[in-house]
Formats: sequence, C-alpha cells, structure tokens
Amino acid sequence: MNVPVAEPAGSPLLENVRVLDLTNVLSGPYAGYQLALMGADVLKLEVPESGDLARQLGAHPGLSGEHLGVSFLAQNAGKRSVTVNLKSAGGREVFARLVAGADVLLENFRPGVLERLGFGRDRLHEINPSLIYCALSGFGADGPMRERPAYDQVIQGLSGIMSVTGSPRSAPLRVGYPVCDSVGGLAAAFAIASALVRQHRTGQGAYLDVSMLDAALSGMGWVVSDYLVAGREPLPMANENRTAAPSGTFDTADGKLNIAANKQQQFEVLCEVLGRHDLPADPRFATREDRKTNREALRDELEKTLRTRTAEEWDEILLPTGVPAAPVLTVPQALRSPQVTHRRLTHRMPSPAASGGDLTLLGSPVHVDGEALVPSSPPPRLGEHTDEVLRSVGYTADDIVALRAEGAV
Repeated sequence: MNVPVAEPAGSPLLENVRVLDLTNVLSGPYAGYQLALMGADVLKLEVPESGDLARQLGAHPGLSGEHLGVSFLAQNAGKRSVTVNLKSAGGREVFARLVAGADVLLENFRPGVLERLGFGRDRLHEINPSLIYCALSGFGADGPMRERPAYDQVIQGLSGIMSVTGSPRSAPLRVGYPVCDSVGGLAAAFAIASALVRQHRTGQGAYLDVSMLDAALSGMGWVVSDYLVAGREPLPMANENRTAAPSGTFDTADGKLNIAANKQQQFEVLCEVLGRHDLPADPRFATREDRKTNREALRDELEKTLRTRTAEEWDEILLPTGVPAAPVLTVPQALRSPQVTHRRLTHRMPSPAASGGDLTLLGSPVHVDGEALVPSSPPPRLGEHTDEVLRSVGYTADDIVALRAEGAV
C-alpha cells in the first residue's frame, strides 16, 4: 500500500500546550493522541521498566517484546515518554515539578488512585491553579459503580450497545472494535480542548470527570431517544434500519451492498434503476410504513435483481442516481480506497523498533486549513525522553543519576 511520508503540519492548533498523559491501554492514550495530533506537547508519563500495558499488546510478538506493541504504536506517535515512579519520594517530586509547568493532566486510573498517591484535586490545584485535570474512567468519579474495573466489552454490555448489535438470533453481540474506549477518548479530548479555551481566556483551571459509560450512552443518540422520547425499546435488527426500508445490507452476485433508500423518491428511483417498476405499485411497498411492515418481503424481491450483478457494478450504476449505496468493504479494502488515500488518513514514518524500517499509522479525521494532521514524531521508546524533560525542569545530570539510583525514574 502506497502511503505518503509524514510531514509535520504548520501552525498547530494546540501549539505550546503541555499535556501530562498518565494513561494506559486505550481510552486515555487515544485521547492524548488526538491532542498530540493537534500539536500539543504530550508527555507520556510511564512506570519505569514496564510502561503502558499496551506496549506488550498487539498482533506482532516481536514488537511487544521490545515494549513497542502494536496497540501502543497505534495511539502514541507524537508523544514524548518519561518514566516516573509515583510510589517513590523522588518520583513524586519529579511529578510535582511537571504538574507545575503543565496545562493539562490526563489520567484513566480508577477513581481515587491518584489521590492515594498524594495528588488529589486539591493538591494538584495547589501546585498549579490553572491546571486542567481530566480523569477518564469507566463509570465516572462517583456513583455506586465507580470502583468497578472497566473494559470496553464490559461497557458495551452495560450501555445496551450489545443488546442492539447483531440479529435477533445473534444478539447480544460485541461491536467489532473497542467503540466505548474510542468514544470515551474522543469525549475526553473534546472536553480538554473546551477547557483550554476558558483557561486561555481567564486562566482558570478545570476538573473534568469523563465516564466511558456515559459517553457510550450519549453516543447511541437516537437509539436511546427512541426509548426516552417514544417509549420504544431498541431491538437488534442485524443490518436493517428500524426507521426505514429498504435500508440495510443486501446480497449481490459477489458480496454485500448497503442501500439506504430512506425517502420515497429514493425508493422509487431505486426500483426504476433495478427495472422493478412493479414494486412501487405493490400495496405492500407503497408507503414508508408499508415497506417497514413488509421489509423481509421487500428484501426478497430486491435481491432477486441485485444478485444479477456484482456489488461494484451496482455501486457504479447507483452512484449517479442519488440513491445512497456502497459496497461493504474489509478493513484492508477501506484503507486502500481512493477516498481514504486522498484524505491522507494514514501516514508513514520511521519505526522505533530495533529492526528499523517504516511504520504506518492512522492520523486525525480532522483537516486544519486544508491540511491533514500528521504525527510529529514516531511513537517513543519507553523512557526515551526522560533525561531531556528532567533537564528542562531544572534537574542536573547528577540529580538524574541519583533519581535513577532511587528508582524514581
């Protein structure tokens, strides 16, 4: 796959914003990565020797053995790694100095962990009154579930996402990627960016309490509102759209085709293109409500015709008609698509692995001033920037040697 070589974008939106990223695995590191892509100086503070657990996770055992697991590489480019042991006196002093010069502190410990280490909200505010402190957790800082461990699949189940995913026979079904971690991370990044606006305007800090469970429910949007407003319990409908028909995934000669003919005109145009002039006149399919009631019969009729051509052929035929439709792709196919390639969502940069070579990573879905946002540097090796950052906050070479001897960094 040909991927453009990464080049830093100019005028970063978060230039000169320093973020202390104490997060692990996915939701928090993903939030920090979005900030790094926007130009923030993200210092990833990691436990000496082991670091972020994601360094040991992913589909490439060799990289995991170097503490550069694929799961880590995916969301830590553009950050600097500093090892700090918050359980040591020297490590706590290092951390306090870093907090004093930071704009943002991001963590995804269970509620109360940072406070037990001596850095609760009051202490952090005392060190740096303008600090934005964002705590991202599974269930939020309060409530009866605050202490429970949170993993993406657990949140998917507790939010109701799994209950509406799959067919009536296969549900409850996990979404095929860690959607709750991603949505929670985006919510945290958005909250931090919003707090930075106020901080810049007034100098006021903020305490941001982000719940993955709340974010997951919020992200379900109209599915939840079907119940809250209309009193209709959401149900699993496989690839069907509960609000319209034909709107779902249909069989063609060689694969699946998504069609979302939600409007009456779109349905009529679809039937015309397929040469099925009989369908709009059929009383079972005449109106939107008729089609929803008889969606399975409508599917059978449409697939009789759709199976005569490939998904790609139907895509080309339907594209100029205004009927929303597209083939269902695999991840490799999606990454190779002309649209994704044109948008420069993937970026190639030198790999930090001992074997060298190149590394291809996802960037930001946002373009700024017409430019794609590119990671400024490869993902860091564990502790790669420790000495550099310690010197920047006043530690001498002898001080750093002493901190290492203590096990503080």
